[in-house]
Amino acid sequence: MPLDTEASHHPKVIVVGAGPVGCVSAMALAKLGWDVTIYERRPDSRPSSLPALHTDVPKENARQRSINLTLSSRGIAAIQAIDNRIVERLLQNTVPLRARMVHYLNGNTKSQKYDVDGQCLYSIERGNLNVILLEEAGLVENIHIHFLHQVQSVDFDKNNLRIRDTASGHEFNVDFDFCIGADGSHSVIRRHLMHATQMEYSQHYLSHEYIEIKMPPLVDSCGQPSFPLDPDHLHVWPRGGFTIVAIPNKNKSFTCALFAPRSLFDTLQNPDAIATTFRTYFPDFFSLVGEKQLLLEIQRNPQSQLITTKANPYHKGCVVILGDSAHSIVPFYGQGLNCAFEDIRILSILLGQASGPISDPSVIPRVLDEYSANRHSDLLAISDLAMDNYLKLRHGVATWSYMIKRFIDNILYGLSAKRTMDNNILKQNIYGQEPSGWIPLYTMVSFRPDISYSTAKQKAERQERLLDGFGICLAVLLILSPLGFFFL
Repeated sequence: MPLDTEASHHPKVIVVGAGPVGCVSAMALAKLGWDVTIYERRPDSRPSSLPALHTDVPKENARQRSINLTLSSRGIAAIQAIDNRIVERLLQNTVPLRARMVHYLNGNTKSQKYDVDGQCLYSIERGNLNVILLEEAGLVENIHIHFLHQVQSVDFDKNNLRIRDTASGHEFNVDFDFCIGADGSHSVIRRHLMHATQMEYSQHYLSHEYIEIKMPPLVDSCGQPSFPLDPDHLHVWPRGGFTIVAIPNKNKSFTCALFAPRSLFDTLQNPDAIATTFRTYFPDFFSLVGEKQLLLEIQRNPQSQLITTKANPYHKGCVVILGDSAHSIVPFYGQGLNCAFEDIRILSILLGQASGPISDPSVIPRVLDEYSANRHSDLLAISDLAMDNYLKLRHGVATWSYMIKRFIDNILYGLSAKRTMDNNILKQNIYGQEPSGWIPLYTMVSFRPDISYSTAKQKAERQERLLDGFGICLAVLLILSPLGFFFL
């Protein structure tokens, strides 16, 4: 956005939340020339700050969620638009995942590549990701970060926030030209938006929940840690109504999670029940983790809920919500983080393309009107796709019909003329041209950030209908053929 050089102040943005979305938002807007201030209710998690913390500082739970995040092309493209050096640093702290490994009940395994061209996901621990992005944001001259500061209220007419310093108890007001709510699923900014707008909002808790289990590294003959499972894969144990997912870490351990109905968790009330359940349904997993470690993990880790939230619109005036604040989705497509980073990329492009000086109070609301109107269908699409993928992970990936369709999918994809894209086009364009040829859904969602989620969903539905029609025609031909009459 062209900045008003005659204005008496630099344009000022406040970002609420110093998680990954807040940090990337701050860096994106700082690159546009904004003066950015981040307010975070939690203490500073950077290693350099830990010795300075006092015992009277409010404490978070000692064991926070650690289930790994996966970066894909969609999230990487958003960070590349800010600084490719940050992408390189992040990737140095990830483990590439080139395929999914399906573990059957009989002990057999089957590798399923994510992409025939070798594109992969990148596993990174949540805490490491946040620290890296905090450190990068802290290096930017026009970004200022304040921890232990909690938003109390928002005035949408006067463009100011009421902030409380939780360490001292002092409260104060702060003005802004633009405010981003990146404060997660239980967003304070969203709550105030709901009261100030006629927001369509829904919150759905799944009947399935999850519990994390750490699989420690093995020790090799030289006394060095080694991976207990193939580190190139995301591992999944589909068992129909429930599943385990395991993702590798840089320290050679795996972060695992059991996703299951509450009724199953209700049966895991004592060591014998836990051991019996895992021996019955996950015998190879049980042997790798070990009974002692498994019991420790199940008994000390919280049983966590899965939540989906949907909202519309995502803004009022000069205030907007991004990431989980606007659209919490289930983790089964690995797109929560990537979708949030795409929010930032799209918003930055719209701001950069807007006409008019920042001193014009109508400029930012117009941009946010466009953002809410155009982003909503894509956010609904990825929410639905993530839910659909849960059924595939706990059941579909182990079925013959799934594998046959994937085989045909990949053959048709291989015959398509264009199978790659240039990420540079996404620095100035929200998406690319309408996709042509046959493209598997997983490739469109994870590896083609030039294709919107809603376009990917619609294209995949058309391709699915074609595959189903082909299958019906093949069955009819078989029945009508002499060979078919022979079998009849």
